[in-house]
Amino acid sequence: MSLMEAVATPGREVSMKVKMIIRKWAAPVLCGLFLFLCMKFVLMIGYVPTASMEPTIAAGSYILGLRIHGELQRGDIVVFRLDGRNLVKRIVAVPGDVVYVDESTFTVRINSVLEGATQIIEVPVGHFYMLGDDPAKSSDSRYWDDPFIHKDDILARLFIK
Repeated sequence: MSLMEAVATPGREVSMKVKMIIRKWAAPVLCGLFLFLCMKFVLMIGYVPTASMEPTIAAGSYILGLRIHGELQRGDIVVFRLDGRNLVKRIVAVPGDVVYVDESTFTVRINSVLEGATQIIEVPVGHFYMLGDDPAKSSDSRYWDDPFIHKDDILARLFIK
């Protein structure tokens, strides 16, 4: 059997076509799978529709967060789940901190006595107290029935500081 006959056989043509299709589509499919897995388990893209985090994050901004975030600290900006919605706020108190709130002025102090405080609460283990950067426009821990966010409800920590 000559080389030309081996190449021209129908079974061989089908095999060559399949290999060409696999070569053509393997890289795009693998790249798509890689991006899907990154977005599902590593990165998070979000949209901030309100001005609650201004001036740090302007209303209408897109954000990028890291789902694998390690230990969270006071000052970190996070995306978390509350009542079926994703929200973006800053962690202002961590477990063990004492939060003093004056409900008439909505003033908040952490670990520092606030004269006239109407509410004094300690952040429980595994929870955080959140505030928006613009207190006049933010619905945050000061207003929620349960002012604490459990660590398991935190979806990502933002890259910006």
